[in-house]
Amino acid sequence: MTFSIVGRSPDGLSLGVAVASKFLGVGAAVPAVEVEVGALATQSFANLAYRVQGLAMLRTGTAAADTIAGLTAADSGRATRQLGVVGREGPGATFTGDECFPWAGGVAGDGYAIQGNILTGADVVLDMESAWLADPGAPLARRLHAALAAGDRAGGDSRGRQSAALIVVRRGAGYGGLSDVEVDLRVDDDPDPVTRLGTLMDLWDLYFRRPDPETLLPLVGALADEVSRRLTSLGFADLGGWAGVENLEERLVEDAIDPLVLAHLRAATPDTAGS
Repeated sequence: MTFSIVGRSPDGLSLGVAVASKFLGVGAAVPAVEVEVGALATQSFANLAYRVQGLAMLRTGTAAADTIAGLTAADSGRATRQLGVVGREGPGATFTGDECFPWAGGVAGDGYAIQGNILTGADVVLDMESAWLADPGAPLARRLHAALAAGDRAGGDSRGRQSAALIVVRRGAGYGGLSDVEVDLRVDDDPDPVTRLGTLMDLWDLYFRRPDPETLLPLVGALADEVSRRLTSLGFADLGGWAGVENLEERLVEDAIDPLVLAHLRAATPDTAGS
């Protein structure tokens, strides 16, 4: 009773799942992902055992389609199941059992699988596919959310809206570089969960996205003086102390400042003299 997309970045290093449903806390049930292994979505009377078993198969290098074949062959309830799988390489694969509630179906291609059931129509998955293919250079989390939002605009779950989730993994891309979970966001109960998930993505970009080295501003001369004045006016001796309080520590770079951090600092001290 859900629509989802499982995807891989063009370089093969990021894997993720985005999902939405008229179901409480869909992110707790549907997605499973493991860095440099694969990702899957289990839905429509979801068989949660697929998550562990599927990743175990992908870990051995089993192709996405073969993973689906193995999982469903051993499942007496496969006629009610829906499943999407992407491995570390090759095409994704999707499965829709004959007894899934209509409209139900999916599409798959190189590095992605899209599926849904109890949808308003086939346009949901087709629009998701178009959105996914439209911007292959975008960060994976943004591509996944764009596809999910396209499905939501097309009608999504015919029963309504309740929850959405997005998870992306990439080696060393998590907080402080000490985790492989780059993005893990959930909206468990909301009248417009996909839109709310997009708002959370914007906040994630601000707080956790690593700055683009090409945009960094050297902390020298007048800019260094301005930053020092603003920090002093807020009661901080250095940029690190203030950034930690504001949860911007992932954007700190030695001897330079991220323009987004500078904008945040300026907004916090709009009346600083001499700026």
